[in-house]
Amino acid sequence: MLLLVASLGGCSDFNWFHKDDTTPDEPADRLYNEGLYLLNVRHDPSKAVAKFEEVDRQHPYSEWARKSLIMSAFAYYSAGSYTECVTAAKRYLTLHPGSPDAAYAQYLIAVSYFDQIPDVTRDQSDTNKALAAFEEVIHKFPNSEYARTAKQKIAVARDQLAGKEMQIGRYYLNHKDYTGAINRFKVVVTKYQTTREVEEALERLTEAYMALGIISEAQTAAAVLGHNFPDSTWYKHAYRLVKSGGVEPKEDTGSWISKAFKGLGLG
Repeated sequence: MLLLVASLGGCSDFNWFHKDDTTPDEPADRLYNEGLYLLNVRHDPSKAVAKFEEVDRQHPYSEWARKSLIMSAFAYYSAGSYTECVTAAKRYLTLHPGSPDAAYAQYLIAVSYFDQIPDVTRDQSDTNKALAAFEEVIHKFPNSEYARTAKQKIAVARDQLAGKEMQIGRYYLNHKDYTGAINRFKVVVTKYQTTREVEEALERLTEAYMALGIISEAQTAAAVLGHNFPDSTWYKHAYRLVKSGGVEPKEDTGSWISKAFKGLGLG
């Protein structure tokens, strides 16, 4: 009999003489509220994330798990962990696309990219990602409280992208690569007309076309600039430039410059 008991005690299927040390699940609401306390009172987003993720682990199909997932994304954002925030927010949208917090999840994705926008001398991949993500906010959640802020940040992102084109265009212009410069300034005029960079772009086009001897396009660039921004310092430069060539600003309605602005109701 003693041998039999010893034999059974050695089998993994029997645990007669050992205490069950499995940690019982904690209530979901307690874990969630502990996460909120760590985030809002202790200002410790990293520990808060651990609590929110524990809700998802212990209570994966509960409403608390859904709420904890969006709070995990926010906690990651608060900690400056943008990659993790995007991952959590995207997971939330995959699992809960129609929930009340879906708009906020999309907004968190967008601001995570937005907060990583570098200066115009560097690669603008994150700027493009931010722009696309904010456009998703407006497209999918036009009536949400985040749509208005998204529009404001889109304007900033577009200014940044236009600024990048201008930076490259100026480089080409300074190195007398006038065709390369025109191509960059053309992007600003056709794609980013509503940004603050468009006035300079039109003046720089005037410079490049005058340098190439394409006078009619230079006149058109100056004329469109003067019509839309008559008080601009850039227009004064463009006006003096075409006058130095013995001509006046004059719009050719067949020019791509004129058509680009007519398409927006400008010019």
